[in-house]
Amino acid sequence: MRSPIEQSPRSATRQGARRRRAVSAAAALAVGVMTLGVLAPPAASDSAAPPAASDSVAPAAAAAGPDAVQRALNTLVRDDGMPAALASVKDRNGRTRTYTAGVGDLTTGSKVPRDGQVRIGSNTKAFTAVVVLQLVAEGKIDLDAYVDTYLPGLVRGEGIDGNRITVRHLLQHTSGLPEYGVHLDDDEIRNRYFEPRELLDLALEHPADAEPGKTWGYSNTNYVLAGLIVQKVTGRPLAEEMDRRIIKRIRLRHTYFPAPGEMTLREPHPRGYHRSPEDGPLRDFTEMDPSAGWAAGQLISTNSDLNRFFTALLAGRLLPAAQLAEMRTTVPVGTSGLRYGLGLTSRTLSCGGVYWGHGGDIAGYETRGGVTDDGRAANVAVTSIPTDEAAVRHVGEAVDTALCG
Repeated sequence: MRSPIEQSPRSATRQGARRRRAVSAAAALAVGVMTLGVLAPPAASDSAAPPAASDSVAPAAAAAGPDAVQRALNTLVRDDGMPAALASVKDRNGRTRTYTAGVGDLTTGSKVPRDGQVRIGSNTKAFTAVVVLQLVAEGKIDLDAYVDTYLPGLVRGEGIDGNRITVRHLLQHTSGLPEYGVHLDDDEIRNRYFEPRELLDLALEHPADAEPGKTWGYSNTNYVLAGLIVQKVTGRPLAEEMDRRIIKRIRLRHTYFPAPGEMTLREPHPRGYHRSPEDGPLRDFTEMDPSAGWAAGQLISTNSDLNRFFTALLAGRLLPAAQLAEMRTTVPVGTSGLRYGLGLTSRTLSCGGVYWGHGGDIAGYETRGGVTDDGRAANVAVTSIPTDEAAVRHVGEAVDTALCG
């Protein structure tokens, strides 16, 4: 969904069409032109932030000049108009570097907080999928059971029947369920608190996009339903389950699910900017009610915490081998080389192999990154969602550079 809520796999043809339809109402697509084109990026900032848990930190780079990752972030600011860009990179030996470029606040010109908190949008889906798969491992959810098994009679609409949609369909985006976010506008999303059932009901007012299991089609509605199933099975709020099962378990010290009505970020963060329509002015969208994302996009985190999460996930620290294998079983998304599993994507690298992650957009922020099977990890965040293909490509190239360098 290309709206202020959040989005992730960009490259699907179907998603591109949805993105264009959503621009006028809630596009969250932004290129920070204004004066940013003439702002010089700050000096290379690849010295390390304080490590999380057992992560070690590489020494500051020599004064010879910025390395390839820093140059990639500088390009995002200088050429693509991002107010700020941040990255955290972990090599095979566990050494971590953090980077920044641009400014943290366009009004004051303040520095970008190193490894600052950002809204991580659809990366939330990977967390939700992990909780579901943990419950599968515990025998409380069956991936191939129908939604009606857990939420009887709830999912009904034109061409929509919860007796034909499985839990696997939800996590893999093959349910055919329509997207709710394209029917919300900027001010509604920014200022209004939504209960998860309201989001689902909004989606069910519209016909199915496809028959269950027939085609891949990204829809945040899938993950709202997955979150509702978690709550029904556990009898506890999704946020509490996510915190207990993932965040505290692997010590994600800067990651949290915002409480109802919580519109600010708790720790140092760059401000996020949003332009809608595309030719309108940049608006500071840092403060917003993220409830329209819920299980599909509500989390706040940092680049280093995302690296820690995806590293732990791929290392088998969050799921038994059988459920991790299910998560990594993918279907193709268009012709881009992107593949989607159960809340997890794989993308090819220029240096060979793939990396595993998700990615996410929400008004003001875009995050991209993941980990490789041999232990490399990188995540890049920008503080305005790119609107043109060059900027989109440069974000992806920054991740590739970080993982292949």
